[in-house]
Amino acid sequence: MNTTTLTGIEFRQLTIPASIESADAADFITMVDVRNRIYREIAGHDDHSMPADEMIPVYRPDEYELRLLWLIVRDGEPVGRIGVDIPFEEGSKAAYWLVELLESAQGQGIGSVAYALVEDTAREHGRTVLQSWAQHSAEGDRVIVPPTGFGALPDDRPARFYRANGYGLEQVVRSSAFDLQGSFDDVERLLAEAEAASTGYRVVQWTLPTSAEHADGYAWMKSRMSTDAPAAGLEFDEEVWDAARVAVHDASYTDVGRHLLVTAAQHIETGELCAFNELVIGKDRTAASHQEDTLVLKEHRGHKLGTLVKCRGLLSWREIAPESPRIITYNAEENRPMLDINEAIGFVPIAYEGAWKKVLDD
Repeated sequence: MNTTTLTGIEFRQLTIPASIESADAADFITMVDVRNRIYREIAGHDDHSMPADEMIPVYRPDEYELRLLWLIVRDGEPVGRIGVDIPFEEGSKAAYWLVELLESAQGQGIGSVAYALVEDTAREHGRTVLQSWAQHSAEGDRVIVPPTGFGALPDDRPARFYRANGYGLEQVVRSSAFDLQGSFDDVERLLAEAEAASTGYRVVQWTLPTSAEHADGYAWMKSRMSTDAPAAGLEFDEEVWDAARVAVHDASYTDVGRHLLVTAAQHIETGELCAFNELVIGKDRTAASHQEDTLVLKEHRGHKLGTLVKCRGLLSWREIAPESPRIITYNAEENRPMLDINEAIGFVPIAYEGAWKKVLDD
């Protein structure tokens, strides 16, 4: 375990324990606790909290990505964390990172020292394109506009931090929520309209682990998330997915009791899976749910398949997690096709994130 100490600040590199009962799990558990406290401070609620055992698979080593973590400790007290993700896609230049601090530790130079570690780590792994996301304040004038022209952010503390370190805002991402305890009348109406417009398709659903019947089609659709979703000026590697990678993905949910429902559209004539939506919840079925990937393959757009899979998934989810209060999702502000669907269904904006990018000198 590597540690770095400077003027009372320690960056303690974490090992990923096999379980929370492992002898080396204490620092990981502490990291998850400080993560949850930070997100509560940022958002004002616990919808983004996760228990430590459900977080372990997120960082479990695999052949697709290197995920590095540090716990930030000040005078013996945990105050934040650092994360750097290094994809293993062939020819990748990208690294994804976060530096997160409790409010009590902000404004003291800790973030700047932590960010220096991020850049050093990226350079050590030959990465020159650094990208990061952060939720921004709902207060203040929205004066920072990305090159897409969609959305804007205030010049708040996160924005000033990114800009001071040479980053540009590439994309604004909207976080929206759907009230699972409210009316589903619009969902049912929109589903009927989508079914009428997509007569050449059928809906198929499954929970993880993915069966052999759907593994290849699911893998292809997951791979298209890296190429077909709006990315603005961000740089994403084209990901290679196959049944083996799907199995690794699925295990990260099933091994810890998380529940993920895939709702997909299948082209009847060819049998091809061509659109999908994912809904997920942790072991606590009374907590908030999250909508993860949603995509319609380019060649099958124009048949209301996005509406079809979203609405069918929501109706099924009402039975799967009847006590979950809401579903939270994220969409790029320029992704009007998906935002139009979400708004029609009843998703309402609750927060905004900025996607920031910097290219390092070679």
